[in-house]
Amino acid sequence: MLRFALLGAGRIGRMHADNLARHTGAELACVYDVAEAAARQVADKHGARVADTVDAALSGDVDAVLIASSTDTHVDLIEAAAARGKAILCEKPIDLSIERVEACREKIAGTDVPVMVGFNRRFDPTHRAVRDAAAAGEIGTIEQVVISSRDPGPPPRAYLEVCGGLFRDMMIHDFDLARFVLGEEPVEVTALGSALFDANARDLGDIDSGMVLMRTESGKLAHVNCSRRAVYGYDQRLEIHGSEGMLRSGNRRATEMDRWSKSATACREPLLDFFIERYADAYVAEIDEFLAAVSEGRAPSVGFEDGRRALLLADAALESLKTGKTVRV
Repeated sequence: MLRFALLGAGRIGRMHADNLARHTGAELACVYDVAEAAARQVADKHGARVADTVDAALSGDVDAVLIASSTDTHVDLIEAAAARGKAILCEKPIDLSIERVEACREKIAGTDVPVMVGFNRRFDPTHRAVRDAAAAGEIGTIEQVVISSRDPGPPPRAYLEVCGGLFRDMMIHDFDLARFVLGEEPVEVTALGSALFDANARDLGDIDSGMVLMRTESGKLAHVNCSRRAVYGYDQRLEIHGSEGMLRSGNRRATEMDRWSKSATACREPLLDFFIERYADAYVAEIDEFLAAVSEGRAPSVGFEDGRRALLLADAALESLKTGKTVRV
């Protein structure tokens, strides 16, 4: 039984708390949030204690931390947990600054604690089945990867002011997924972006729509397209094209029922609302992987270096957008 301290009791922290509480191999022992009322609500629900400081959360018989706080706190919390020998599962991104990520990597290098970054899309059952089939050679040599990722609507201005922009906040998941399915590191990045509909993004110098092309050293190509608006629901699709065929992971719905009537042919259920609903299974599988890695004494399958490399791609995309040039990674 791995005893967890949850750092951050907002929307995604509450979801993680529920998953930890349901898991037979985990126990939610402690909750900390700068908003004590939020921490208390989560802790009371699951019979955990409330910590009034980070130090208090990391003390005692806690074995691991799940970091679900704001991005600007991640590095400090990773370093604090690593110094105390706690296993770490941290939401993405590690930080918005690659310099801070590099410094953190150096600081925790000698601590020998497992660090896992929450790129949950790797653990989506259908995404993973598609990737595993491609890796097994089912479609021959991988040639192209296409990822479509569209949110149901733009976030509030307060979120946009601190999230780091579309590439570092939203598309960073897709950069990691592209690396995961390509099996090679992208070495060239070309990006385009526009603020087509969100006045807040436009005012802040951000974009609400982006497309990125990437190429690996061997010539494999990846295309990622993102939008912060999809009026039909949360749109998440992955396609891998190879020399012997194609594999596709499509959208999820509440049910797979089709309706047939005089007015509609094969009218299907609407798409799921957003990421917590769409990737519910993936978040559980993510916890499974973290617990397995800790119990087996091995590195998690998606670690600190994966978080670092995804941010490098996001930074390259931002540089390409600003300069209008292809950026070598």
